[in-house]
Amino acid sequence: MNPTSPYQKFLLRILHNLLALSTIGAILTALWTYNTYDARMIKIPFLPAWREIEGVHGTFGLLTILILPFFVIYCFHRGNAKLIQKDTLAKIQLIHTPIGKYSIHRLVNTFNLLALTFATFTGKMMDETWLPKGQLNHFVYYLHLVSLIVVVLSVSLHLLTISQIGGVSLIASMWKWGFIHKDNPRYWPRKVQQFLRDYRRIIPQQWNKISPLSKKIELFILLVILMAWLIPLLGKI
Repeated sequence: MNPTSPYQKFLLRILHNLLALSTIGAILTALWTYNTYDARMIKIPFLPAWREIEGVHGTFGLLTILILPFFVIYCFHRGNAKLIQKDTLAKIQLIHTPIGKYSIHRLVNTFNLLALTFATFTGKMMDETWLPKGQLNHFVYYLHLVSLIVVVLSVSLHLLTISQIGGVSLIASMWKWGFIHKDNPRYWPRKVQQFLRDYRRIIPQQWNKISPLSKKIELFILLVILMAWLIPLLGKI
């Protein structure tokens, strides 16, 4: 590893990049799905109608909602410094200073997690038969369209704020493959065993380290993700 370049935790890179790829795939296939089944507001002529694209979009959406809770837990407990803090809104006013720019980055990172939660929840609430049947006026469908626009906006802001605080080197650091000695995956099984042995001490310890605001946001996101799985199941009972 180049000592002068930013270093990102290896587990963070794995979770972040898996989530990023599944999200990008969901966005692109969502556009194609809209172009195939709806296209009332915009029509992309070079995209052919492909009725199977909805299933591909659903697969990317499923991958996103499976990865998202693990990424959320990691962010709030290992990367909490990169998320909104109790003084973030006050420091945003210092927009032309490094702390002001980083505070905006923290706010955007948190907004990203909420945007993805919104998109995955509304996606899970949709019935896969609606679009093939031409049922385009469901309220949840409109919410899902809005959520995808919000995700595109949040990802764009994420890239913009990264370029402001770290430039290309910070963006590239998230896609590097190498890792330092203490970050070696060979140590992960031992760390998992230690966690399982001492989880009654570790969980309260980690929980007490984050602010009340972070606790509320994390619980809200995890609860929404849980409800995204439970509501469809309860509807089938």
